[in-house]
Amino acid sequence: MANLGDLEKAVMDVLWTGDAPITANELRDKLAVLRKGDKAPALTTVLTVLSRLEHKGLVERDREARPHLYTASLSRANHVAELMREVLASSTDRTEALAYFVGSVDESEAQMLRRLLDARN
Repeated sequence: MANLGDLEKAVMDVLWTGDAPITANELRDKLAVLRKGDKAPALTTVLTVLSRLEHKGLVERDREARPHLYTASLSRANHVAELMREVLASSTDRTEALAYFVGSVDESEAQMLRRLLDARN
């Protein structure tokens, strides 16, 4: 699972914060609001990004609906966890990578990690 480009991130943010499936037109309109003074992306650009995100497994498309409806196929938290696992798997020394990560968290995050690990047992 690769990192996302700027427009892909913006699309996923809209999908993750939404409470219902959305059409590409509605998504383009929401992106226009988020970009404020910037020009809204073309509908074809939005459709291309949605297609790429669907191919990456991040977006699901309801092909029976007209127009098609799009939803995130996993939550933001699941996406972040997958990225963390992917990065950790690419490390030549997982222990060192985990030790560095644990050393970089603040005290409240460390307490949360302890609670989560304790609950796992």
